[in-house]
Amino acid sequence: MLDGVFAFVLYDTRDRTYVAARDAIGVNPLYIGWGSDGSVWISSEMKALNEDCVRFEIFPPGHLYSSAAGGFRRWYNPQWFQEQVPRTAPYQPLVLRDAFEKAVIKRLMTDVPFGVLLSGGLDSSLVASVTKRHLVKTEAAEKFGTELHSFVVGLEGSPDLKAAREVADYLGTIHHEFHFTVQDGIDAIEEVIYHDETYDVTTIRASTPMFLMARKIKSLGVKMVLSGEGSDELLGGYLYFHFAPNKEEFHKETCRKVKALHQYDCLRANKATSAWGLEVRVPFLDKEFINVAMSMDPEWKMYDKNLGRIEKWVMRKAFDDEENPYLPKHILYRQKEQFSDGVGYNWIDGLKAFTEQQVTDEMMSNAAQTFPYNTPVNKEAYYYRMIFERLFPQDSARETVPWGPSIACSTPAAIEWVEQWKASNDPSGRFISSHDSATDNTGGGKLAVVANGGHGAANGTVNGGNDVAVAIAV
Repeated sequence: MLDGVFAFVLYDTRDRTYVAARDAIGVNPLYIGWGSDGSVWISSEMKALNEDCVRFEIFPPGHLYSSAAGGFRRWYNPQWFQEQVPRTAPYQPLVLRDAFEKAVIKRLMTDVPFGVLLSGGLDSSLVASVTKRHLVKTEAAEKFGTELHSFVVGLEGSPDLKAAREVADYLGTIHHEFHFTVQDGIDAIEEVIYHDETYDVTTIRASTPMFLMARKIKSLGVKMVLSGEGSDELLGGYLYFHFAPNKEEFHKETCRKVKALHQYDCLRANKATSAWGLEVRVPFLDKEFINVAMSMDPEWKMYDKNLGRIEKWVMRKAFDDEENPYLPKHILYRQKEQFSDGVGYNWIDGLKAFTEQQVTDEMMSNAAQTFPYNTPVNKEAYYYRMIFERLFPQDSARETVPWGPSIACSTPAAIEWVEQWKASNDPSGRFISSHDSATDNTGGGKLAVVANGGHGAANGTVNGGNDVAVAIAV
């Protein structure tokens, strides 16, 4: 019956039993450990357990732990969790729009100053637009006024800064633009790994600018922000979804992505902000909105060049209101950027150049001996792993971090969609094709793969009716 995000332990003094539980998707972090004396430890941070427990692990989202029963029980078990493809529910734009607006409105219940994170992409822009539209009717407006503060972070000249400024001007928010340098980010990496408790490359890349921004937001007296995490997982918004061979695979991948959010975007959003005492709220991961988004026929979510559908078309169409526009058209239909890419491409390039200097070729050649579990595949991953192992040397700690091949934030299973993706060891999405060159998933076209770094091109085959070009970082 609980509708929200939470992680708690409830103790019953009458019989000295307790129940611990975590929210449906795992927006709030939680870990559980076991002491050598049989004691059970529960904490929102792994670092509180790693010295006192002989074993610890992630407390699974959507579960409760009962001391009386001595184990876990799943309490969140929606229909989509079985990964069965919904075939009957049609796409209803106004139903989707209404569910999202309600998700935003309920998160405006607050007794602290708040704002919105605004990158200028679709997700954060819709959160900001809906917030701005409904803020005046809330109790929060009576306490803090009807002006909405928006925040963005990026390198000078980055894509996000320009797009966010345009959206902020359109919506009339009080906009705060924070700049950082590559060196600022590099200097913060160890702190980020300490707070995030991960060595996942994509998470660290995206967490670092968010960590730097959260510190500045908190210094302004703002204590809560709304953010756009979850949309890409629910709606197949990452560009690699263009290559899903059919709607069954598309839907299964969205299910896998949502189930894994607690180890990636939810972990990043929560820990990078909580490090400075800033709360983040994510309306896309509202339980009711998830039900609506995951119950529609996935055919509607799929990229289709012939029908003019780009990624997240269902969301764009739902908010394409000619009479009372939520956003300018070109923002509403702006192509997806990964957060770590949108803050400035030089950020990723700078990280690679820095870690190239920190990790020698000899260290990489011995990576399998040094790190036999989840062996780093490149120098950037090796550098993050060195820091993580120094902070969290226990076996249990390294086992909490997911690992496996990825392209543009895909799961390892989706790598199978395109043979050439298996050659990539960079998870960035910036080399996936644009709308003009992506497959339409209709039958045996050719795929040209360009290796980043001037190593030429190779030809392969993908389920697509058109010849397509995609650059892969290798």
